[in-house]
Order: sequence, then C-alpha cells, then structure tokens
Amino acid sequence: MTTERVNPPELSPPAGFSHAVVAAGSRVVFLAGQTALDTDGKVTGATLPEQFEKALTNLLTALRAAGGTPADLARVTVYATDVAAYRAHARQLGRIWRELAGRDYPAMAVVEVVRLWDEQALVELDGFAVLP
Repeated sequence: MTTERVNPPELSPPAGFSHAVVAAGSRVVFLAGQTALDTDGKVTGATLPEQFEKALTNLLTALRAAGGTPADLARVTVYATDVAAYRAHARQLGRIWRELAGRDYPAMAVVEVVRLWDEQALVELDGFAVLP
C-alpha cells in the first residue's frame, strides 16, 4: 500500500490527524466500532484515557488480525460522549495514540454522541484501512 498524507497550507496545521489521506492498495479493511470491552464483553476503565487506550488497542487488534498495521489506517472516527472531556484530555490521548499507533495519522474526526451501545462506554473508535 502507498499512502500520501495531504495537508494543504490553506488549512490550519493539523495536530494529531491528517486533513486527507490518499491510499492505494489492493484490500480495504472496514473496522467495526470498538469500545473498551475486555474479552468477557465488559467495559474496562473508569476514565476517558483508560477507555480510549483499550478501545484503540481493540481497533488495532482487529486491524492486525486482518493483516494490517497502524500505518495502513486511512480513516478513524472517534465517538465521544463528552467532547469537552475529550479536549481536556487531548494531550494524554495523543500520547496514547502515538505509543500504540505511531505518528502516521489517518484522516480523523471526533463526534459527540448522546450515548454508546454499552452505557458505561465513554468512547468508541471505528475506521478503515487500505492494505497492500
């Protein structure tokens, strides 16, 4: 797969995301929404950063099982039940992202939602990747 991250100078400089990702490859992997569920189907972590780390780990586990790597991610959407809390923890969440997924950021969006499927879930991530 080849990817080109496009960040036009006419837009504000991106921090923790890319404005556009041009991806070419032979397989597209659509990743279902992942929350902080453990293998027993229970939400783990009481804080947003704890749940974000587990949800991202789960997303990357699904991606790796499909043969991909974090660098193959083209798009990720973050659904948060409290965007103000997400912004307040942005630096910590960014560190978690870099530790688990690196610095090749996909195109991303953060969307506030009223609630998620699991009532205890504070955050959910989904996305897609393009594999060679």
